[in-house]
Amino acid sequence: MFEIDRIIQTALQEDIGLGDVTTLATVAPGTPGRAQLVAKEDFVLAGIDVAARVFRLVGDGVAFEKIIEDGRAVDRGQVLAWIKGEAALLLQGERVALNLLQRMSGIATLTAQYVRAVEGTRATLVDTRKTTPGLRVLEKYAVRMGGGRNHRTSLYDGILIKENHIVAAGGIAVAIERARNRAPHTLRIEIETQNLTEVAEALEAGADIILLDNMDIPMLEDAVRLIDGRALSEASGGVNLDTVRGIAETGVDFISVGALTHSYRSADISMLFQ
Repeated sequence: MFEIDRIIQTALQEDIGLGDVTTLATVAPGTPGRAQLVAKEDFVLAGIDVAARVFRLVGDGVAFEKIIEDGRAVDRGQVLAWIKGEAALLLQGERVALNLLQRMSGIATLTAQYVRAVEGTRATLVDTRKTTPGLRVLEKYAVRMGGGRNHRTSLYDGILIKENHIVAAGGIAVAIERARNRAPHTLRIEIETQNLTEVAEALEAGADIILLDNMDIPMLEDAVRLIDGRALSEASGGVNLDTVRGIAETGVDFISVGALTHSYRSADISMLFQ
């Protein structure tokens, strides 16, 4: 909650600054307000409790009645929540609440499309660290609401040895050995590979997860056969809604999709005074 409050308070300060001059000029102090959040299109909802928190932090006395829970598919025209309180406070919280709610719902909606695309395969859809700076905790939550799963949150909670680490360390085997000697036993070691030779080297060195980066379908199939359950496999690179099914059908365990948090379209939601 502390992290979410920090995000909201920063956004409110950015938006309101020294004061909402339009509201101050046009709305009499103490004017009561009643509004609803309305879906303007079909989408998967994420962030309704975050929107509620915005209105609770913008000022005292605002009541937020949630109608639909996160993770639910909503239809165009559905009311998501009712908000009651001083009109000035509702107006000051409107944009921040909508910005966060629309973006989170957009991520959840896109994630749900990817999840549906791989139904019936063994593959699990996961996100990446390609998130909006400062909003990662919200965006990764939205992925979960869309049915996906989270990859590591940040650099501190997972070992992923990538191409530049390998070059800097002096090779795959030495990078894995150093990680094994340094990391606690509770952390799996994942390493990025570009071809079957590197996959074999990673297996020999004892990697727990092998990232198959930018491989075409035939190479992915060969890599999965080579790994043969001795490590978990993750496909990444070149993943979109047109390609994800074919990638999943190669038998990989995970598919990481940066687009979930960097190429979504925000959902269309309005706040309408009654």
